[in-house]
Amino acid sequence: MMKHLSLDRRIQSLFPVALASLLVLGTARLVLDNLKSNHSQIFRLYGWPRGEKHRLPIVLSPKDRIEERCNVFEGKWVWDNVSYPLYTEESCPFLVKQVTCHRNGRPDSFYKNWRWQPNGCNLPRFDPLKLLQILRGKRLMFVGDSVQRAQFESMVCLVQSVIPEGKKSLRRVPPRKIFKVEEYDVSIEYYWAPFIVESNSDHATNHTVLKRSVKLDSIAKHGKEWEGVDVLVFESYVWWMYKPLINATYGSPYNVKEYNVTTAYRLALETWANWIDSKINPHNQKVFFMRAGNGSLEVMETASMSQTQSKVHTGALAQASRSWT
Repeated sequence: MMKHLSLDRRIQSLFPVALASLLVLGTARLVLDNLKSNHSQIFRLYGWPRGEKHRLPIVLSPKDRIEERCNVFEGKWVWDNVSYPLYTEESCPFLVKQVTCHRNGRPDSFYKNWRWQPNGCNLPRFDPLKLLQILRGKRLMFVGDSVQRAQFESMVCLVQSVIPEGKKSLRRVPPRKIFKVEEYDVSIEYYWAPFIVESNSDHATNHTVLKRSVKLDSIAKHGKEWEGVDVLVFESYVWWMYKPLINATYGSPYNVKEYNVTTAYRLALETWANWIDSKINPHNQKVFFMRAGNGSLEVMETASMSQTQSKVHTGALAQASRSWT
């Protein structure tokens, strides 16, 4: 009888422990469920860890999509004074003075109304909110010279109008500019690298030198800043066209020679292509290269050949980007 009572007491004494354990487990489950929710107060205060953000589904209607057969790189500029421009100088506070044509005295505004029209298909109208949804939790970086800086500023102007005041910011961390969209955890960035490879013109503001010199086989210093970026957009050709010859090193940092610009450009893009092959994960990163226009055919052909080596050519990436969200 005494043994029976002792056993009952021991069982009864376990009840508070079991109840406390259930309460702890239940509370932990509620906390975890709350953390998984988009409405978690913790993530509202501190933001989601980059790369681990709960991604909301992105709804794309038929008019948002580019047809599979559409070659967006073949077409012409058409006049459109109904739906363009997409923004004005006055509506975008993030433009630097040197790219504000009206402030610098240009009297006409017709140049703002040209729209790119591919042959045989139509591009969907730019939707800044759709782009921010696609880029949620990601980094988009433009790399190159002042031409690329203008592309960066234009992209910032295209999206900033839909972001409330206090939810967007622009920081200058030379050689980078960083535009942040808080609500979407999106970072749109610019990185100054006029030759893509390293050179004596890499200072973000003080890059005017008497003799330009390029390190054709050196890219590691720049590459460290590009690693892990989700979307990289490269451009480099204007600074190569200054003279037909350029001072450069290749193999030895102490052996400076004059190179034909076309040869130097090819070697530089081969260095860049090797970096792409070794550092970029094609499953979760995208790379684009902006080529020169028709006025620089030889340079353009060189760029095309180097891109082929690195499996980075604009047409294939344009196709891939359609399905990437």
